[in-house]
Amino acid sequence: MSEQGRWDREVDVAVLGSGGAALTAAISAFDHGAREVLILEKGNMVGGTTAMSGGMLWIPNNPYQVAAGIAESDEDVVAYLDALAPGQLEPDTLFAFMENGPEMIRYFTEKTPVRFHAFADFPDYQPYLPGAKPDGGRSLDNEGFAFAELGKLASRVNPTKMAYPVRGSLSEAIGGLLDGETLADREARDVRGLGQALIGSLFKAVLDRNIPIEFEQRARKLVKDGDRVIGVIAEDANGKDLRVRARRGVVIATGGFEWNEALVRAFVRGPLTGPVSVPENEGDGLIMAVEAGAQLGNMQNAWWMQSVLEREPQHRNAKPNFLLGSDERARPGAILVNRAGKRFVNEAANYNALGKAIVAFDAGRHEYSNLPYWLILDQRYKDKYPLFTSMPGSEQAYPYLMKADTLAELAAMAGIDPAGLEANVARFNTMVKNGHDDDFQRGDTTYDNYYMWGDTAFDPPYRTLGLIDQAPFYAVKMESGALGTAGGPKTNADAQVIDWQGNPIPGLYAAGNAMAAVLGEAYGGAGGTLGPGMTFGYIAGKHLGRTIPNA
Repeated sequence: MSEQGRWDREVDVAVLGSGGAALTAAISAFDHGAREVLILEKGNMVGGTTAMSGGMLWIPNNPYQVAAGIAESDEDVVAYLDALAPGQLEPDTLFAFMENGPEMIRYFTEKTPVRFHAFADFPDYQPYLPGAKPDGGRSLDNEGFAFAELGKLASRVNPTKMAYPVRGSLSEAIGGLLDGETLADREARDVRGLGQALIGSLFKAVLDRNIPIEFEQRARKLVKDGDRVIGVIAEDANGKDLRVRARRGVVIATGGFEWNEALVRAFVRGPLTGPVSVPENEGDGLIMAVEAGAQLGNMQNAWWMQSVLEREPQHRNAKPNFLLGSDERARPGAILVNRAGKRFVNEAANYNALGKAIVAFDAGRHEYSNLPYWLILDQRYKDKYPLFTSMPGSEQAYPYLMKADTLAELAAMAGIDPAGLEANVARFNTMVKNGHDDDFQRGDTTYDNYYMWGDTAFDPPYRTLGLIDQAPFYAVKMESGALGTAGGPKTNADAQVIDWQGNPIPGLYAAGNAMAAVLGEAYGGAGGTLGPGMTFGYIAGKHLGRTIPNA
């Protein structure tokens, strides 16, 4: 019997994955005319990496930016993105993002429980580049969402990985804006912010439309009739196939391939040792797209994020858990060093740009000069600031934390050159006392001194610069981590996957980290992946909803 000969389910649209881009695509397809939509989720939880994240969206010219009177122009957006990813932007898909991003925000605000507000002072990640918004406006924060509205299904949402309290929006969490009465009310209603709010409200919109989600169904193979994709074959945990016919098309929104070591070695530039995404992101969508004849793009890039191994896996087949490392390095009194004990980067730089410095290659020595690398801090820092899962002043021992009475002893323990570490900490302390980082200009930009990362008890540059001189001293071995990979099948402006001749593959769409990033390696600001990802989910759904079903 041929692959087309028997179907277990027949729908208009099959969406693979359940992260932000996937849920957006499903809702958009349903609302625009595809009345039978099915979501196939590999794991047993909803939300993918989106649920674990800060949940912000980077959308230039969004309605909240306009309402706040923050000026925008297409010329500025293009200039900024071109400076971030020179020569990588495709005009058709770029302008599709710029046009549909604001439309997507308006639509979901009007038609679903999703609610945003402007994070008006959140600067773009490279505020000194042409076209940037150093004073913010392009990043959107989520309003808190009451998980009580999900009932028992609230337990189906992936947990957060963020270090902030999640009882409100990100701006409330980091600004300490929740009083006791408000906090008690939100606890009672299980109000959550950040990526939890985004996925929770999208999940509610899916439930309101009676869009079914089939859990533990790993999509394995696309079914084609000639050039057209007409369905997908998934399998459950027991290896039993589920054959789904998709009359209008299939949306690949399965996340990246950062948990697939073979694919990472084959494509990504530099080592990727500590992904912080959901472990289901093993490149299933990429493999299916390749088999269907998709053109690939942006395969060498990842959305870099510094991370640390929380603990070794407790079970033989378990995957390790890596903690986010975006905040600790930027606070006063912390630096990053390589095995020579040398600083190699502005520690307050944004995580994606900093990740590229970590994988820099030394041609003369034929090695990655900044791998391995460590976070170095002192007791003053340890007493004052949270450190991954360690609260300020905690005396508890953590497997990732090394401690010694002197820098030389700490270096020997970690495998760092002792003389190099002592010399570089001394140089850093001298620059701190002089009020300027002459080596890497840490503290020179609005982003470096943003209150989310630094210590607002001090004025710039001391929001991020601080002495390391109070024993004992601490080291944490860091990983070259990633929020996800940025490469995959290329699409056109309608989110249709294209082949190597540039023609759309009928019936096949992609969105989120499963597709070749529309903005190349550009990461414009907070929400730099979710903004484009959800926009192309919206575009895919809109196009599918208006597509005549394949008979």
